[in-house]
Amino acid sequence: MSGSPITDFHSALGQFLNYRLVLSEKEPDRILYLAVPLDAYQTFFSLPFTQKAVRNYQLRLLVYDADLEEIAQWIN
Repeated sequence: MSGSPITDFHSALGQFLNYRLVLSEKEPDRILYLAVPLDAYQTFFSLPFTQKAVRNYQLRLLVYDADLEEIAQWIN
């Protein structure tokens, strides 16, 4: 983490989109999820900008609770 939520989001989104592009050619049936910590989902991902990015890029999210070490939610 860089300490800046927007910088972290840009980095994660760029990696996600690149992986999705490669997977679409090599394993087109595989579904890719962006893993997001629960606290970031509850704060940063509630912002209109982030919600719009999730919709526009058709992101599937896997929200996880780092403290409990478990998946909190799958979002298609």
